[in-house]
Amino acid sequence: MIVTIWRHGEAGIAASDQQRELTGTGVDDVGFGCQQFHEVCMQRGLPHPERVLHSDWLRTTQTADIIASAFSHATMAPLSALTPGNTPAQIDAVLESLLVSDSVPQHLVLVSHQPLVSRLVDHYLGDSGRVPNLSPGALVTLHLEVAAHNCGQLLFWALPPGYEAHV
Repeated sequence: MIVTIWRHGEAGIAASDQQRELTGTGVDDVGFGCQQFHEVCMQRGLPHPERVLHSDWLRTTQTADIIASAFSHATMAPLSALTPGNTPAQIDAVLESLLVSDSVPQHLVLVSHQPLVSRLVDHYLGDSGRVPNLSPGALVTLHLEVAAHNCGQLLFWALPPGYEAHV
């Protein structure tokens, strides 16, 4: 399964952290990132995302909506394991249940927050520092046969504003 870990776009200030909305820059960055992401997937023969899972906080929901809209066949749903304070092991359990289901998505996007997004990347790659910490709007795409520590293959990563794909 292809898994893209995407940090929510830049968010503004709100009365509570859960209610922070994307800024105009955040919306623009994620929208442009989707265009670049589409191109990289096409160039590398990767399937486009079929499912977008996100924390139920406002900025990740907005980011997931932009991504799902860019890939019209993609569905989106909240996933409590992607909220701040959770661990890679909680995500592993969700991904493993998907991997053994009858409807395994070819490409899944996980939209979450720092530090969870960078911890997930490090967890699946088996070490830290192979990709930069994910800034708002940044993404990392991996190939996973199983959802476990050191079982991911890095396909590429990209950061705003240019979203140039790096390996």
